[in-house]
Amino acid sequence: MPEITSHTKHAKKLPAEKIIAHEHKGKVLLPIARAVIYDALGRKSQAVDENQPWLHDKGASFVTLTMNQHLRGCIGSLEAHRPLLLDVKANAYAAAFRDPRFLPLTIAELDTTEIEISLLSPQQPIYFKDEADALAQLQPQIDGVVFKYGHFRSTFLPQVWEQLTDAKTFMAHLKHKAGLHPEFWHDDVELYRYTVTKFKEKDLQAERNSNTESLAS
Repeated sequence: MPEITSHTKHAKKLPAEKIIAHEHKGKVLLPIARAVIYDALGRKSQAVDENQPWLHDKGASFVTLTMNQHLRGCIGSLEAHRPLLLDVKANAYAAAFRDPRFLPLTIAELDTTEIEISLLSPQQPIYFKDEADALAQLQPQIDGVVFKYGHFRSTFLPQVWEQLTDAKTFMAHLKHKAGLHPEFWHDDVELYRYTVTKFKEKDLQAERNSNTESLAS
């Protein structure tokens, strides 16, 4: 089968206005996600801007919560099926209170919990002849991967490559997450890749601190 050439290898450099737009999205989306969690815990949140036109376009997002650099919750959508505003709000609430791997977030944890939002690109199928061929096509640090076999399904965001740095280990854990043996393989396995644009609260805070220092100097 023909190999799909990743669009990331030939991506054109984004014009300045596009980069600014991406940064702006993080400044809008992160406060929206935090406000959802604050409100659910009965804590007053700051006013957030929900009037940006792009918030009402369909989008797919993942919201990840970490505490002391450890995962505290992660829920998301693989496909854009509702307005991005609603998607981020629903996933922020679910990451905080409905991730089955964790107890619901408490108000005592709120101030030490950091939020990261990932916006997903559309999925692209990966064509391969066997597992070795599939592993050879994966791009560490770039690809998010969806694994499908029958009713078994799982995904890892590109950020997971930071812990699982080689393709074989990455795939083994992906299969295990789907409920299969790490060495499992079958001709009916389907793989899809996607990329993400991510925004972290700590990066936003670092930018604010830098701007404050610049104004004070």
